[in-house]
Amino acid sequence: MELTEAQCERIAPLLPKQRGNVSLPNIQVLNAILYVAEHGCKWRGLPERFGNWHTIYTRMNRWSKNGVLDRVFAHLQREQIVRIKVEAMGLDSTSVKVHPDGAGARKKTARKPSASPAAAGPPSFIWLPRMPERPLPSASRPATRTTPPRGASS
Repeated sequence: MELTEAQCERIAPLLPKQRGNVSLPNIQVLNAILYVAEHGCKWRGLPERFGNWHTIYTRMNRWSKNGVLDRVFAHLQREQIVRIKVEAMGLDSTSVKVHPDGAGARKKTARKPSASPAAAGPPSFIWLPRMPERPLPSASRPATRTTPPRGASS
């Protein structure tokens, strides 16, 4: 469903005045918001005829915070132009992806050294690197190679 020019003129007093260099008119933004509400698509899935999805989302977010959308949709429903009413929404893991940190994954935190190491007690773990024991090459016996080097022709 898209609003016509005549329908948009009936709600024009409820919309904020456009100032400056505005790329999208208010009617185009309202039609894009109605498209998302009707089809349930993502903002990025808006058809190109509506314009840049990020511009539309930004303006919708601003209107929502200022109460403009509430007034506009209430007026549209009173006039019976639009019959969309969102009362409740259900979100679950199939529609909302959460960052692993928000899903209970272990957090990466830096270790905080104790202010007084003596009060902290002995360390619970000590890592001692050990070198494997190998016999040192004897100075009297030169190292000999049993296989020819790679790429050498015989």
